[in-house]
Amino acid sequence: MKRYCFALDLINDSELISEYKKYHERIWPEITDSIQDAGIDNLEIYLTGNRLFMIMEVNDSFSFEKKSTMDLENPQVQAWENLMWKYQQKLPWAKDNEKWILMDKIYQLQDA
Repeated sequence: MKRYCFALDLINDSELISEYKKYHERIWPEITDSIQDAGIDNLEIYLTGNRLFMIMEVNDSFSFEKKSTMDLENPQVQAWENLMWKYQQKLPWAKDNEKWILMDKIYQLQDA
């Protein structure tokens, strides 16, 4: 199993952050299905201030290309992503089409 970590910022507004958290208490079933169908076995999102950190654990069937294609072809995923942009803001170093930024692992205790 592979693990990927991502970062993204929310708009720094306590009311918007609260709304965003409420949406994630009840994610649309179609979103959960699309995550699992892409080969993602576990996905966690953490929040500190307005910074989000996502950990994604995937199986051998996962690829970023497959997930991207599936998302573009799924109207519910597109609706969810458009809704989430109300709360999210891309990181300053993100490219125009990037939302969640893949993080580089720089340390692991077991490798020390």
